[in-house]
Amino acid sequence: TVVWLLRSTMAGKKVKLRDALYSAGAPILPTFLLFLVFLIQLVPAALAIIVASAGWQSGFIQQGVASMAAALGLALIVVASLYWIVSTWFALVVVTLPGMYPFRALAIAGDLVIGRRLRLLCRIIWLLLTVVSWWVVIMVPIILLDAFIKSKFEQTHWVPVVPFFLLLMSTFTIIWTATYIYLLYRKVVDDDASPA
Repeated sequence: TVVWLLRSTMAGKKVKLRDALYSAGAPILPTFLLFLVFLIQLVPAALAIIVASAGWQSGFIQQGVASMAAALGLALIVVASLYWIVSTWFALVVVTLPGMYPFRALAIAGDLVIGRRLRLLCRIIWLLLTVVSWWVVIMVPIILLDAFIKSKFEQTHWVPVVPFFLLLMSTFTIIWTATYIYLLYRKVVDDDASPA
């Protein structure tokens, strides 16, 4: 819905939120299929994290050199997996075009990020860092304040302050991330320079 609203607004059309809610759901199945591809691309990083954490927990990887080598290998696999998903992030925007098929969107997004993948990966990492910092800056004080108030006043135990703010932050995060990725996609599409 956010991408549909942004696309229509940037095209100069006057839109209403109601129209976006009714019209934006058309690519729901292709989006879901691309999300599955996105999850599959994250499997190597997830497996590497599981194996490395199991090695550290069991004491198998404990010596300095082995621990450093394992950390370096883990970092390389995670970065490679992140590098791999950059085109899928863009495919999630491309698939919202009318009549677009999911694997065609993946191919188009792959062509868009050729030569730009590392710069785009840095922008996506920056997005993730800013979102995580917002969550820490906003949610940690709310959780601490809620725990303090509920410890002092038992009458407030029923008030769901933390779940409310979790919902609010999740909604804001989804809208912010979709907007950021769409505007980044528009920059790539409008860029006349040849890929680096």
